[in-house]
Amino acid sequence: QVQLVESGGGLVQSGGSLRLSCTYSTTPFSIRTMGWYRQASGKQRELVATTTGNGRTNYADSVKGRFTISRDAAKKVLYLQMTSVKPEDTAVYYCNLDAFTDPWTPLDAWGQGTLVTVSS
Repeated sequence: QVQLVESGGGLVQSGGSLRLSCTYSTTPFSIRTMGWYRQASGKQRELVATTTGNGRTNYADSVKGRFTISRDAAKKVLYLQMTSVKPEDTAVYYCNLDAFTDPWTPLDAWGQGTLVTVSS
């Protein structure tokens, strides 16, 4: 039974910084990717950033140069460091784990989300 819990959301002014954290309760057999997604009010959920098990990262064009994704495997925490935030970053941010619980069983788990609100 895996649990992902996001934290760190809140209200921040435009241009400010915020760090989101996602703790995960399991050590999967292997991690393919972990990522952050966001969903703004009335919008589709979109990819923000992902990191593979070996540390390769991918970012949405809208956040490149501003956000940094990282993972602390020992602590089982995924981070999203958000800098130079913009009002359009306002959304609920979700943590995702794409992994295998064993060599034969895929896992796709999501956290409950944490709200980030960026004021003008």
